[in-house]
Amino acid sequence: MGNALEFDWDVENTRYLAAHKVTPAEFEQVMDNDPLELGYELIDAEERFRSIGLTNRGRLLLVVWTPRGGKIRAVTAFRASTSNKRDFLESRQ
Repeated sequence: MGNALEFDWDVENTRYLAAHKVTPAEFEQVMDNDPLELGYELIDAEERFRSIGLTNRGRLLLVVWTPRGGKIRAVTAFRASTSNKRDFLESRQ
């Protein structure tokens, strides 16, 4: 995806990430490192996308995000489950 992505950060979404021991930098790295899109759902008329990908240090994270105001807004992120890992690895073969 490159460096063209802009992110929308505030106290609320950084707190959600911190609750799962994920930093904003790690979230941005996943989005920059060609994540696997797992789909989306509509919640309160807003699209919520789920993606899985690697940080620069090789940590596999599941990230939830929404496009808002031309930027990517993190909703939450956490360590990928075993089944998510399998999906990610199979997509990279």
